[in-house]
Amino acid sequence: MAMLGMEVFFALPHLWRQRGKVLSAFFDIGNASLLMSCILSFFIGGVLALQSGPVLVDRGLPFVIGQLVGLSMCKELAPVMMAILIAGRVGSAMTAELASMQVYQEIDALKTMKINPVHYLVLPRMVAITLALPILVIFAILVGWLGGGFVSVVNEDIAISYQSYMQNLRMAVGLPDVAHGIAKSAVFALVIGLVSCYQGLHTSGGPRAIGLSVTQSVVKSIVFILILDYFITRLFVYLE
Repeated sequence: MAMLGMEVFFALPHLWRQRGKVLSAFFDIGNASLLMSCILSFFIGGVLALQSGPVLVDRGLPFVIGQLVGLSMCKELAPVMMAILIAGRVGSAMTAELASMQVYQEIDALKTMKINPVHYLVLPRMVAITLALPILVIFAILVGWLGGGFVSVVNEDIAISYQSYMQNLRMAVGLPDVAHGIAKSAVFALVIGLVSCYQGLHTSGGPRAIGLSVTQSVVKSIVFILILDYFITRLFVYLE
């Protein structure tokens, strides 16, 4: 995977030739995942407020709800949950497509025609997912904040005003906190793309091998996401 990553990096000067494939893949990723991302993040923000709100109100800290939901969504939950969603929704599709081409010798045909598979197949997908996931995370953060505010207003055990919720959120959350989540999502996107493409290109066997590659791709992506999440968070804590 490291060698494939290096090949993709050195193939970046050829990106302009593949701009059409990049835009097509970018649209597919965003269009297919945006609605699902918004629904998921709205209810994640709502659950955060629902679980933590009554406890904070009992301790005389209702104004902390906005801070809790705001920081949790932008630093942790939005980037991690969206990355897991994209790994299952987009990464699996990338692996299945490349694995099918590998099993049915379409990639060998590209090599015969002197077309580099990394330039033609891997590079556009890697760039598209790296651009799309941070944008999806921004939407997820905003919708998660709205979900937390909605639950805070309508839940009678919390019952704080929406203005108070948003005012506390704005006081607690700054641009560096949002950048924290966006930076995480960019790293996660690279990992998802790299694992998915590597797993697809190294599939061997028949149709059954395609299913196994897809399963391994999703599992490995999630494991890498959670491990990297810890180390990236640790790095940001150290820098702060």
